[in-house]
Amino acid sequence: MRRICVFCGSSAGDDPVYTEVASAVGKLLACRGIGLVYGGGDVGLMGTVADAALAAGGEVIGVIPEHLVRAEVAHHGVTELRIVEDMHERKATMASLSDAFLALPGGIGTLEELFEIWTWAQLGLHAKPVGIVDVAGFYVKLGEFLDHMVDSGFLNTPSRELVRLDADPEKLLDSFSRHSGVAVDKWDV
Repeated sequence: MRRICVFCGSSAGDDPVYTEVASAVGKLLACRGIGLVYGGGDVGLMGTVADAALAAGGEVIGVIPEHLVRAEVAHHGVTELRIVEDMHERKATMASLSDAFLALPGGIGTLEELFEIWTWAQLGLHAKPVGIVDVAGFYVKLGEFLDHMVDSGFLNTPSRELVRLDADPEKLLDSFSRHSGVAVDKWDV
């Protein structure tokens, strides 16, 4: 695995553990020789994960739309900063550069990125692993809701299993290394 895309908040949240885990994830990726691909910001958890990866000697590629560069939130200290036209190009670029995806706590942008990449996996557009780091129970209710979607007949079990949820980022990375790489097709299940 060469690079992992991390989706996370442009805010730090109200619990210091979010920042601590974001920092640990950045360091973990660098220590495992895995490059970080992320949204290109120097604020919130985005800035934290990037700074930690850089401090540990890791490769960091930020992908940011022009309008956010103009808003002065771009991280100009990363290994490579790719400036793209819009949010759609940002997500496509991050996906093309990455071998897997991790979500840390964040807001609606984080969820939107996570759900889009998961949808692409469900539709068989990629077969890359997707994981959620459940920091301090942040995603517990989301996991319960996803299970509710299965129970209600709106999501099949193989599609639900495309997203791994764990509090331990090391376990998630280990599970990524065992990922089959076989695409699941929503329509064949």
